[in-house]
Amino acid sequence: MVIGYDAKRAFCNNTGLGNYSRGVITQTIKQSDNQAILFTPRVKGRYEHFFENLEFGIVEPKGLWRVMKSVWRSVGVSRAVKRDGVELFHGLSHELPYGLPKGVKKVVTMHDLIVFRFPEFFKPADRLIHRLKMRHACRVADVVVAISEQTKRDLMEFLQVPEEKIRVVYQSCDSIFWGVQDDRDIRKKYGLPEKYIICVGTLEERKNQLAVVEAMKHLPEEISLLLIGRPRGEYGQRVLEKVKDESSKVKSDRFCVLTGADFKDFPALYRGAVASVYLSRFEGFGIPVLESMCCDCPVVTSNVSSMPEAGGNAALYASPEDVEAVAEHLKRLCTDESFRQQQIEKGRIQRKRFAPEKVAADMLEVYKSLL
Repeated sequence: MVIGYDAKRAFCNNTGLGNYSRGVITQTIKQSDNQAILFTPRVKGRYEHFFENLEFGIVEPKGLWRVMKSVWRSVGVSRAVKRDGVELFHGLSHELPYGLPKGVKKVVTMHDLIVFRFPEFFKPADRLIHRLKMRHACRVADVVVAISEQTKRDLMEFLQVPEEKIRVVYQSCDSIFWGVQDDRDIRKKYGLPEKYIICVGTLEERKNQLAVVEAMKHLPEEISLLLIGRPRGEYGQRVLEKVKDESSKVKSDRFCVLTGADFKDFPALYRGAVASVYLSRFEGFGIPVLESMCCDCPVVTSNVSSMPEAGGNAALYASPEDVEAVAEHLKRLCTDESFRQQQIEKGRIQRKRFAPEKVAADMLEVYKSLL
């Protein structure tokens, strides 16, 4: 089988959709004898060498397409797909090229429908473009892959995608969270306090970090908070101002914000924490929940959208607005080591549901069902 992948995110995105794309591509290549072709507007990105030791072809825009790369990705790819004999094309991030040949089977992964559920989080032009691309992809795809049951429900509600057209294939997290890592000197490198709670995610309204900062008021002062993420918009600045204000009232290292941490250090940062907290108001999956479990870091998260799917019985849940309930969960993890170890053990069991090999095997079954 000749499989084409939309590989833009795989080469150009540092986290999120980039990690998902790299994971699906590498694992499906490793676990099958399919011929893979990666279609990307450019290769010379941060992950240029990520796919070393794997056999695949790469197609980039040529000629005039090189000055219209975004248009090539939406329209020009289809001609190359037909030329190269692609039998199945997988759009890994919400979209499919226009004009794909009729004989080519089409799969698209939909991560979330936040642009429909929370349109106020998007600029008008971005909102319009995202919605058009998502509607087109779901209309022409033979199979729409949802990364959670929550996303499946949203596909049926907002885009009226027939249930029989949707397959739920959970995602994994980046391979660095599944390997053995060297944690030495991580505290020294970032000047971390002895006992801290970690919270990973872009500082934005949907991620709800202000509630996390507020919950810290109910915890012993010797417990610190480490926020990892870049501020976005007015809300992000409010988070930074809140942290600065709270820091002026207590010891100087109780609140720490890392906006430029090396991604390769994330596993060690999780493992050095006594607990993880992720109070997002809505997610398609909730990757930090899985990352926490992979790093033996017990997690407190929201009881809404897809977070319970990711955390299973290994996470502790609260309403993202219930600051006191969140604080109680965190306090128990920070003060009851026996209970903390129980949660870690539950996480080791739960994370197996999302192992990269299992996710790839499930995706390959989707491919086989179409051919």
